[in-house]
Amino acid sequence: MRDNEALIKKAQEGDEKALSCLVESNMGLVKKLAVRFVDRGADYEDLVQIGCIGMIKAIRSFDFSYDCVFSTYAVPLIIGEIRRFLRDDGIIKISRQIKRQGVEILRAKEKFISENNREPRISELAQITGISSEDVVYCLEAVSPVHSLNEQAGEDDAELGDFIYDKQNEMENITDRIALKEAIRQLPDIQQKIIVLRYYKDMSQQQTGKILGLSQVKVSREEKKILSLLKEAL
Repeated sequence: MRDNEALIKKAQEGDEKALSCLVESNMGLVKKLAVRFVDRGADYEDLVQIGCIGMIKAIRSFDFSYDCVFSTYAVPLIIGEIRRFLRDDGIIKISRQIKRQGVEILRAKEKFISENNREPRISELAQITGISSEDVVYCLEAVSPVHSLNEQAGEDDAELGDFIYDKQNEMENITDRIALKEAIRQLPDIQQKIIVLRYYKDMSQQQTGKILGLSQVKVSREEKKILSLLKEAL
């Protein structure tokens, strides 16, 4: 660990040899993250190279006052770099089925609001449409014009609901949790509470506002800010 810290300091001072040594020693982490994206139209070696760019950014921006180890700090930067590459190259696409389900969910949501004068919970939308809660979150992200946690994500990409509930791939679940946790930690306390109530406890904006002493409109505005900030971080 001490050797790692010494190399980071040297790299930040412009020592290219130390930078190369750090990238090489952390190549296993880069490869583990890159392999998650191999089925999205990009070559694995290209993904690894792009991941290395994220690693270099992490090395150069790491602050030893952060309450985390370097590898934890590096994960969201590596993932973010790869996702930007896939997004900018137009590799990630949204399937027609996802779009159809998204429209179906939006119609159900509008009908629920008109009948109940409040926003439905994710679990309520899932019950009405017969679509799983995870897929409801995913489809809404894919078709919604407002900002989401991973606005650039496409057909198989993960977002907040996946970070919390996906158990199919333990490594993916762990790395996503790390990335999300680090991004949320940078938010103000009130925004962190909104995230917990809205996405972890599945509460509506109205319910969240009542608990926090905010109006539904204020919660909505804050939520859009939060999603924009997390999108930038992830």
